[in-house]
Amino acid sequence: MQPAIETRDLHKSFGAFKVLKGVSFKAHEHQVIAIIGASGSGKSTFLRCLNFLEQPDQGEIHFKGEVIRISDPRRPPRQQIERLRRRTGMVFQQFNLWSHWTVLENLTKVPIQVHGVPRAEAMARAMELLNRVGMAEKRDAYPAALSGGQQQRVAIARALAIEPEVLFFDEPTSALDPELVGEVLTVIRGLAKEGRTMIVVTHEMSFAREVSDRVVFFHDGCIEEDGLPADVLKQPKSARLGSFLRSVR
Repeated sequence: MQPAIETRDLHKSFGAFKVLKGVSFKAHEHQVIAIIGASGSGKSTFLRCLNFLEQPDQGEIHFKGEVIRISDPRRPPRQQIERLRRRTGMVFQQFNLWSHWTVLENLTKVPIQVHGVPRAEAMARAMELLNRVGMAEKRDAYPAALSGGQQQRVAIARALAIEPEVLFFDEPTSALDPELVGEVLTVIRGLAKEGRTMIVVTHEMSFAREVSDRVVFFHDGCIEEDGLPADVLKQPKSARLGSFLRSVR
């Protein structure tokens, strides 16, 4: 079965520091993949390279049968990148909602102005999504008036508003107070039950264990282990993974 998204020999450096060292990875349709690893292991940079928020230096990204080759990072294939971004959604650590727009506007502006969705259709879709994440009553509020958990639920709804084929989550609960983590994870669990294709960088081991189909462990810019949650989290083959798991329990 053709992967939904795949990387081959992906490299990324910041100056002399090599962050990704030839990462090859596959995610198939309807899979939920949890990416774990210590701070600085390259996991968030890898996720950002998947939709070119960071420009990879070398390698290939395959998305739904289209191959994006990075032959010269100074001349990225902009049309291909734009097509990929139109079909993927991203949820960030820090929410990144537009502060000068209401909750409803955060969900409707891009579909209307960028994707050409009729206004009535975009509004109906936005309200459906806000109901799904329990934020419909806040449609006219501005982000500053919301708690961190509420902002992240709106951010998830915004990512869904463009009807993405793959969803990326970059540590979606790391900026939240502990009591707010549960409400966001509940929304993500619901998306997993819908069969969404999702790649989630996370430090929540319970989420990785209970919700994901695969767990990928990054270390020093490489994938060190990749497998079923029961295998990777309970029977690690790598001493480094074993040490990491002990540190987060």
